[in-house]
Amino acid sequence: MKQSILYLTVTLLSMSSCQNGTLNKTSEIKVWGNCNMCKKTIEGSLDVNGVLEADWNKDTKMMSIGYDSTLINLEQIEHLISKSGYDTEMFRAEDNTYNNLHDCCKYERKEE
Repeated sequence: MKQSILYLTVTLLSMSSCQNGTLNKTSEIKVWGNCNMCKKTIEGSLDVNGVLEADWNKDTKMMSIGYDSTLINLEQIEHLISKSGYDTEMFRAEDNTYNNLHDCCKYERKEE
């Protein structure tokens, strides 16, 4: 009986995370930036297939991301953000891209 209940629980949990063949996940990552202009650019960099929601908090520097893990993974997401000029824990933006950010968007970068 206990095994049946456990199996049913696991099945229901699996079904709740899968919708229409997608596996939706949520994650939080750190993204450096300063202002609302940064927020617009950072969130805009994730306007791609597979990212369902992206919300960056300028005070905490944390970004909440909802995504379909069958279409995109967290590494790809962080790489897209870094390509827009912003560092993440996994990727450092290219210097020339960072240097082209508006002055108010330039944050103190960690040494490589």
